[in-house]
Amino acid sequence: MIVTLTLNPAIDRTISVDRLAFEDRAYVNSSRETAGGRGINASCVIHSFGAESTAVFPSGGHSGKRLEAYLHGCGLRIAVVPIRNPIRTNITVTDKHGLTVNLNETGPTLSKADVARVEQTVIEVLDKASWLMVGGSIPPGVPASFYARLISTAKRKHVRTLLDADGAALREGIEAGPTVVTPNQQEAERLLGVTLLTRTTYVEAAEKIRAMGPESVVLSVGSRGAIGAFAKGLFEAIPPRVDAVCPIGAGDALAAAYTWSMERNPDRPAEALRWGVAAGTASARMPGMTFANLPQTQEIYRQVEVRRVE
Repeated sequence: MIVTLTLNPAIDRTISVDRLAFEDRAYVNSSRETAGGRGINASCVIHSFGAESTAVFPSGGHSGKRLEAYLHGCGLRIAVVPIRNPIRTNITVTDKHGLTVNLNETGPTLSKADVARVEQTVIEVLDKASWLMVGGSIPPGVPASFYARLISTAKRKHVRTLLDADGAALREGIEAGPTVVTPNQQEAERLLGVTLLTRTTYVEAAEKIRAMGPESVVLSVGSRGAIGAFAKGLFEAIPPRVDAVCPIGAGDALAAAYTWSMERNPDRPAEALRWGVAAGTASARMPGMTFANLPQTQEIYRQVEVRRVE
């Protein structure tokens, strides 16, 4: 079973408009709400692929109740940690050309007792887990070292780990030696303090991050695909050209599909890289915060090119 942790879950409200233009009005074509947060998104993808996943997250307030109802409705297995404060609501505005604006709230403050209950819940479900995926923003009240602590706990229980975070949480989490870390281009730039512009700089960044502690690195670079730095060498996965409708959430789909594939074939990371890029690319074609299912991902998978970087 693949366990995901979402420390800062959200109600994701996606608004589709005719066009986005600076200092001009836009007309709303549609509006919908879904459950959100990196771990929750990953669990939804894994569940849709037919694998077992449990999503762990804190939940409070009326917005938390709505989130839980959404997840129960899609049949996802969840482990809820009750908190007093309501969870956040994020707003994504997107138009038919793929231009997207994402507005995220900070999230509720978690008390020390809240953080302790989240940690204990994760520890309990780890006994049945093969993978633990941690990532996303850290809400107020949670130390930046929290992901690192969970990664160390999972390693002691022989559970493989994926870290998908940013800033101090990414930097400290990497030092704990996760199985794989999956930064996007902007997160990698902030981590390394450099600007990544070319294929050569992407490859160098993946190698530098791997030297910092994780066993493997999957560096996603948007429509250009991803670079994988593994014990078996460096690989790049190049997706086909597609018309991106809403790229937000594509990275969550990539991390989920990568983990799903590694769960099935742990000795074939290049194949997992291919599945990850396929899922991210297929999801970018979907409207709003919608994720591609397995058949839609398979269609793109057949068109993804994977090659070794010399």
